[in-house]
Amino acid sequence: MISIVQGKVLNNNGIEIIVLTNGGVGYRIITTPSLSNKAKINSDLSAIVYLVVREGSMELYGFSNEIEKQLFSKLLLVSGIGPKSALHVLALGDIEEINLAISNGDVDYLTKVSGIGKKTAERIVVELKDKIVSVNFDGSSEGGKIGEVVEGLISLGYSAVQAREAVKKLPADKSSEELLREALKRLSR
Repeated sequence: MISIVQGKVLNNNGIEIIVLTNGGVGYRIITTPSLSNKAKINSDLSAIVYLVVREGSMELYGFSNEIEKQLFSKLLLVSGIGPKSALHVLALGDIEEINLAISNGDVDYLTKVSGIGKKTAERIVVELKDKIVSVNFDGSSEGGKIGEVVEGLISLGYSAVQAREAVKKLPADKSSEELLREALKRLSR
């Protein structure tokens, strides 16, 4: 099975990249946002990949690190989650945020993914809650509050990336409203 692809990035459209190896083989890799951001055209890249084999196709999904790949693999074990949905979950935010949302049962955070409804999000929480390694995400011991703040910032017109960056390292001992004010202060700088 293919697990790493190394080579020169020929194309990057934000969703998938094409990597030409030294052996002259080009691989199309469907990527996470973190890998896509690292994949600069005409630069060398080493991507951790997961091969999905189906009856009529073989697809490579690429990750910037092993932790992303492990979470992707765990998501695939959940009934109703395919590779594209799992990749969309990974696009929600940092691995720490996603792990926190799952371990805290933050269904609202998970339902932000296109194609994942409340029942599927609940299934993700139930099936993966015990399989997720708790990762410290500074200042966000309550995923529900952080999710509310991110959602509030997005509704105010900020991008999801800007919103996630603004909530990093916020103090956990404040209310959602106080956290939102603090995040807005950070964004106005």
